[in-house]
This record gives sequence, C-alpha cells and structure tokens, in this order.
Amino acid sequence: MDQMPSSQTTTAPARTPTGSGDTREGFIYALSAYLLWGFLPLYMKAVAYIPFAEIVAHRIVWSVPVAGVVLLFLRRTADIREAFRSPRTLVMAALTASVISINWGVYVWAIAVDRAVETALGYYINPLVSILMGATLLGERLDRYQIMAVGLACLAVLVLTVGSGGLPWISLILALSFASYGFLRKTLPIGPAQGFFLEVLLLSLPATIYILWLGLAGKGLFVTGGWYDTVMLLLAGPVTAVPLILYASGAKLLRLSTIGIMQYIAPTLIFLIAVFVFGEPFGVDRAIAFTLIWTALAIYSWSMLAGRRKRG
Repeated sequence: MDQMPSSQTTTAPARTPTGSGDTREGFIYALSAYLLWGFLPLYMKAVAYIPFAEIVAHRIVWSVPVAGVVLLFLRRTADIREAFRSPRTLVMAALTASVISINWGVYVWAIAVDRAVETALGYYINPLVSILMGATLLGERLDRYQIMAVGLACLAVLVLTVGSGGLPWISLILALSFASYGFLRKTLPIGPAQGFFLEVLLLSLPATIYILWLGLAGKGLFVTGGWYDTVMLLLAGPVTAVPLILYASGAKLLRLSTIGIMQYIAPTLIFLIAVFVFGEPFGVDRAIAFTLIWTALAIYSWSMLAGRRKRG
C-alpha cells in the first residue's frame, strides 16, 4: 500500500485496448492489488518486532527476483539494458527510488508503533496533494470543486494539528513522498514494471550491504533468527512487488476515473484494520478530520466523473 499509485500519479496509461471502457480482467487485477495493499498492515504488524530499516532492506532485495521473473515473462528485459545505456534514465530512477524508499520506511515504522490510522489518512490525502502539486508545479488550473476539496484537506490537517498539538507529520510525509514519487515517475521513460525493477535493482546494492553488515554484526534476524524470521523477511519481496505488478496490469485495462475511485479501497481497509483490529484510538479530532477528508474526496471524485462525462 505504501507504493499505492493514485489516479493523479499513475505511471501506466489507464486505457483499454480499444480505449472505450473497462475490462473484467483489469478490474480483477486492480481490485486484487488494492485489497493486498489494504491488508498489508497485517503483515507489517506481524514483523513489527524487526527493526524497520531491516524490513525495508529485505523488501528491496527480495523484490528484485520477483520483478525480474515478471520481466522475463513479459519479455521486456531489453528495456532494462537500454535504460543502463542512458545516464539520464539511471539518475531519474535513482531519484524516484530514493523517494519511494522514504515512503516505505515511514510506512513500516508507523505500523510498528501503532500509528496505522495516520498512514490511512496519508493515503487519503495523497490524491489531493497530487492535485495541488499539479497546480503549483505544472501550472494546471483547478476548478472550484478541486479547490474546495484541497481546502477541506488543509482544514483537516489544521484540526489534527490543533487536536494533537503538532503536525500529523506521518500522514504528510506519506502523502508528499508518494505524490512526489508519482510526479517524478512520469519523467522516467520506461514502463511501470520495468521502472519498478530498475528502482529496486538500484536500491539493492546499499540494501544488500546493510543486510550483510547486520549479519556480520550478529544483529540481522535473517540469519541469526529462527525459521519464522527468515520466512517473514523472504515474504517482504512478494508483498511489495506482487500488488504493484497487479496494479500495473490493471491500470492498462481500466479508465483513469475507475482507478481514481478504486484507490480509496486500500486506505479504507487500513483505517478499519487500525481501529477495529489493532485497537488504535480514534478521538473526536480524528473523527472530524476524517469526515473532512472523506467529504473532500467525495467532491473530488464527483468532479472527476462529471468532467469525464462532459468530455465523453
């Protein structure tokens, strides 16, 4: 979920082969991805006893073979060879990889310290942050409904700031880092599956060095722990790569507006798990803030769908 593309940040064209509507296969792929992202906190809570940096390192390292197998199946390995011949592509991939690693690290840490509600809020805010970035960085014009939605999101952040005595920095970092990732990812001249493989491949060198250092220092649970620790860390790769690859497949077969609505599945599941499974507190200030965000997202979604009907 921590790498969950939004309707504003998707890197794959959200169109069917004919460009006329959604397909059943696309819906199944995308729904599977969002459900996996929504239930990801259950896995993260199960490995919460492991230092978050070690989990992130293993997410990177074990994502490489999973993404590599997918590229072999798709017969797109030539794209990676071409990318390594382009210094600009490598620099941009290193930048997007660095940004998404920040997102992963904050997400893993937040789940471990019982702040999953704040991660849900961050991913609810994300599409609204993307709208704001488009307006400020790309000069995109906002309609009155989008301005209203962004305003309500800002009001929600203000409510949480006053209620908790400080900025909801976990939510803001997750939203800003992923919106920035989506913005920068658009400049990477490579497909979503190839781009993900290139990103984790570039990150795998420092991640591998860190894992080896932990092992030599007797601190890494992958070797020094029991079989449960080893298996759970091995699973870090599939739980990271599989939903993203499913999403990339689904986004090609769905309209952008469909993906835009479906993106709320994951943060909703995270929110429900945080409150009803993890038992995290949900006070009056959070209730007001989430109501404001849900209202903002309803306005944003209605504006998006209405705009599409006018263009259609």
